[in-house]
Amino acid sequence: MVVSKKTVYVGLSADFIHPGHLNIINKARELGDVIIGLMTDEAIVKYKRLPILTFEQRKVIAENIKGVKKVITQNEVGYLTNLKKICPDYVVHGDDWKMGPLQGIRQEVVDFLASYGGELIEPPYTQGLSSSSLRLRIQELGTTPEMRMQLMCRLLEVKPLIRVLEAHNGLTGLIVENTSVPKGKQIREFDATWISSLTDSIAKGKPDIGYVDFTSRLTTINEILDVTTKPVIIDGDSGGHIEHFIFMVKTLERLGVSAIIIEDKTGLKKNSLLGTEVVQTQDTIEHFCTKISKGKKAQVTRFFMIIARIESLILEAGMEDAITRAKAYIEAGSDAIMIHSKQKSPQEILEFCNLYSKFETKVPLVVVPTTYNQITEKELSDAGVRIVIYANHLLRSSYPSMVKTAKSILSNERSYETNEDCMPISEILHLIPGGDT
Repeated sequence: MVVSKKTVYVGLSADFIHPGHLNIINKARELGDVIIGLMTDEAIVKYKRLPILTFEQRKVIAENIKGVKKVITQNEVGYLTNLKKICPDYVVHGDDWKMGPLQGIRQEVVDFLASYGGELIEPPYTQGLSSSSLRLRIQELGTTPEMRMQLMCRLLEVKPLIRVLEAHNGLTGLIVENTSVPKGKQIREFDATWISSLTDSIAKGKPDIGYVDFTSRLTTINEILDVTTKPVIIDGDSGGHIEHFIFMVKTLERLGVSAIIIEDKTGLKKNSLLGTEVVQTQDTIEHFCTKISKGKKAQVTRFFMIIARIESLILEAGMEDAITRAKAYIEAGSDAIMIHSKQKSPQEILEFCNLYSKFETKVPLVVVPTTYNQITEKELSDAGVRIVIYANHLLRSSYPSMVKTAKSILSNERSYETNEDCMPISEILHLIPGGDT
């Protein structure tokens, strides 16, 4: 008489397989036939950063682990969909999920297993080893230009909304890189860094009129690339002359920048939020399309993105003009469309999104909700937006704090009163890797 072996389910991301994972799988092997539920990229990004390896690469690894009988796809962070199909005798997971963002998912597993007599086995967490800690070590080593560019393309494939925050030096780049908050079952963080011509100019004490040239801006770009691994999107203003734009694309792609956004304006740079208060001239559709197509032909890899920024609503040229330009820029090869507005209400942006959704040919839609910032990311995502850029908030929030500190020192003739607003020196020394050695 053949006694069928019991089934054991193990959920894995398998981006980094370390001894802790092997301990869990070995325990599972002792209980029966091991089925790995391999989480997709889409599932993983709902609660932590996108894996370094693709799903297909991770699947090859999981299939070749000793003792694994079968690998199936787990399309969500939760286990219930797969568990209802399999009804395994056991689920094996390290005991580290008893606390933190996954404890709710753990409870779902416990309740479901109890409904038919299944059992949850939780081997002790292997101290000092985790995928997150290994990722941090890799972060310290840095990344390559191609890996960074590919990451933006992968994010667009798996995330419904990409969240981008401005940085204007290496320190603010580290804030974008490392800041995260727990939110329900998720750990939320920024997906990419925006390097703005406005904040780069203001941080240097210069007006935002294109005075800070591309060579100077490359210094800031390199500062941020040196200390981060996330994708970087560059504010390229108008891109300059077509002949200059071609070299700009080549340079940024070589550095590993993921995308450049160029606006369809000509002449001396004026900040878009000034609108019609100052003289701003919109480029012709034909000339801007030529700039886009020449830029696309100049790039070497397929990963670098050129994003066309439409200024029609800013310059009060009308919605029909914005829609006409969007169609033309997509046809010219633009990898995404940014629609800009200086209105305090998101209404015209939502109207554009609605019209855009009817396009036969679409590319990802980008917005910068600086003036209409009451709208939520969910509302923007529901409207079809794929990338949201918070374009200047780190610079704008830092300035009032620094002025407050400067005034306090002047008023009190000492710095004691600033203590509560300042980081301890010990924390500053530990802030930058290698700074405390």
